[in-house]
Amino acid sequence: MSKSLYKTLEVSPSASEAEIKKAYRKLARKYHPDVNKDKDAEDKFKEINAAYEILSDKEKKAQYDQYGDSMFGGQDFHDFSRNSGGQADLDEILRQMFSGGGGGFSGFGGAGGASGFGSGGFGGAQQRYQEPNLDIETSVTIPFSTAILGGSHSVSVNGDRFDIKIPAGVKSGEKMRVKGKGHAQNGRVGDLFLKITVAPSPEYVREGDDLVKTIDVPLYAALFGEKVSVKTLDKEIKLKIPQNTKNGQRFRVKDMGAMNRKTKQRGVLYLKANIILPNVDDLDADLVELMKEKLPKTV
Repeated sequence: MSKSLYKTLEVSPSASEAEIKKAYRKLARKYHPDVNKDKDAEDKFKEINAAYEILSDKEKKAQYDQYGDSMFGGQDFHDFSRNSGGQADLDEILRQMFSGGGGGFSGFGGAGGASGFGSGGFGGAQQRYQEPNLDIETSVTIPFSTAILGGSHSVSVNGDRFDIKIPAGVKSGEKMRVKGKGHAQNGRVGDLFLKITVAPSPEYVREGDDLVKTIDVPLYAALFGEKVSVKTLDKEIKLKIPQNTKNGQRFRVKDMGAMNRKTKQRGVLYLKANIILPNVDDLDADLVELMKEKLPKTV
């Protein structure tokens, strides 16, 4: 009995679940349209995904192992997929073949081993048709600064690259809907649903709508007070460091935190002082001696 699904994934019919998964990942990377620009790569990628959809499901795999390519009307899977009218149609046919909703395998086991396609097309008039789900769900990672300030971010879905608008204040785990960027079929177009992950920042920690940034403060400024320049996500500002500033002390800057998407108000930016001590070896010898004499030795 011919079983061309295994040939599509380049594994033997006795392959284990782990071997099938490993082969699928290898081939999917090889033929993904974003990587492989060969004109036939996209069709091959669709075949690989459809084959894995069946062989990775224990119930579907068991049915396929029983009936083999007779499920595809006697064609091997390669010819079947190319005669099915495109990936969306192929997905729908595979879904109906294994749904048990009136198509399925009702024709198997009869005279001559007839397939479930029937004489009047797949499933005939008894087939209950359900509109295929044309929406796409995927994840996207955006830069920290874009999440705080909002802006444009480029994404690639199904080989199509386009920009999406990120609202200010978005958080990891939120979902965004992009209309008209799903699958297309018979004049219908689905939507794209993006699950947002915000990349971590090496400079900032987000605490709700507030941001915390550690800034270096020279010892002179901490002792005697001075203005220091600080680059923020919005702009460069001058921060007044008061006399006798302590290490770890926080300074509050209003309306420079993250946007609250409900209230449309921005949180606070806290600037945390990290006092930089000079290297004693670089100081004037007389100053060192004076400090040794005058500085308190206990708190």
